Amino acid sequence: MAAEATCGAGAGSTGSLAAAVGMSNVTSFQRRGPRVGGADSGGPRLMSIAGTRPSVRNGQLLVSTGLPALDQLLGGGLAVGTVLLIEEDKYNTYSPLLFKYFLAEGIINGHTVLVASAKEDPAVILQELPAPLLDDSRKQELDEDIYNHKTPESNSKMKIAWRYQLLPKMEAGPVSSSRFGHYYDASKRIPQELIEASKWHGFFLPEKISSTLKEEPGSLTPGYIKLLQFIQNIIYEEGFDGSNPQKKQKNILRIGIQSLGSPLWGDDIFCTENCDNSHSLTKFLYILRGLLRTSLSVCIITMPTHLTQNKAVIARVTNLSDTVVGLESFIGSERETNPLYKDYHGLIHIRQIPRLNNLICDESDVKDLAFKLKRKLFTIE
Repeated sequence: MAAEATCGAGAGSTGSLAAAVGMSNVTSFQRRGPRVGGADSGGPRLMSIAGTRPSVRNGQLLVSTGLPALDQLLGGGLAVGTVLLIEEDKYNTYSPLLFKYFLAEGIINGHTVLVASAKEDPAVILQELPAPLLDDSRKQELDEDIYNHKTPESNSKMKIAWRYQLLPKMEAGPVSSSRFGHYYDASKRIPQELIEASKWHGFFLPEKISSTLKEEPGSLTPGYIKLLQFIQNIIYEEGFDGSNPQKKQKNILRIGIQSLGSPLWGDDIFCTENCDNSHSLTKFLYILRGLLRTSLSVCIITMPTHLTQNKAVIARVTNLSDTVVGLESFIGSERETNPLYKDYHGLIHIRQIPRLNNLICDESDVKDLAFKLKRKLFTIE
């Protein structure tokens, strides 16, 4: 800007350069103050919704998974309009906890929650959600974690001080719904008044379909059809698609689907080696992702992928999901007695991260990740 004015007036004239700088009083290297007002605010701004924030990388609207450590691994959070697939651990011990963290985060932020299951009543699942930690309680948990580490007496003070420098600053007081991402106490249950004040929808498969319904060749299973219709009605009737504007402030629809693809859903792809039977599940995921892309919705799905040895089915399911995270538990394996893994309960694998508005995805440099469930906290290291 100032350089262009200099070129126009002549490169050899220092007086014109000073005049140009004096008139503009700003250079391209000078930080400009924030603009106030709608007309001068520039391009379109993302809507402000509780429990969301825009991605600094691609501007996509993000929500928290309910586990801040997992948010960081996924590039800041879970993008609205996408599907997160959790590959269940062998004995389904730890994947339900991630599922409940996601739902609890929605309850805390006032999001609309939709829970779908074929084996547990959604009302029972909501009653088992973990309780949010107060900020001062979270700080106390971190303090206990620090002091429980056995360190040489000469270096203990230095290590404790270094650990405190990395901790986020937290204000004493109750947990706030305006904050992005919360911590939860796995040993306690969410207060009943929070569930009663929230808006949620439940889909319990045994109550939605009758045993007389039969699957037609080449179509979706009755359970998948009913679930898609249920999700579609919620999205359209409550205005999450934008076609019917919500009367109140814009909100997020959090969808949780438990153990999709299991025989309880009427699907047998994990019981046979014939990958031709996977058309029903893949068609369901294709339609579901289309609904999410055009709405303020985000979905988490747990799936027992360890029940099948057919790599073609796993590849199709992965391609139809946006984010894929796998849990590998040490229970019943050789690693359970391996001294190298004595402090951990399993490994977490980031299989796939979406490329949204980018040619590359925001992947973490750390590939070796393990998790452990303490008395209260689920941590990833």
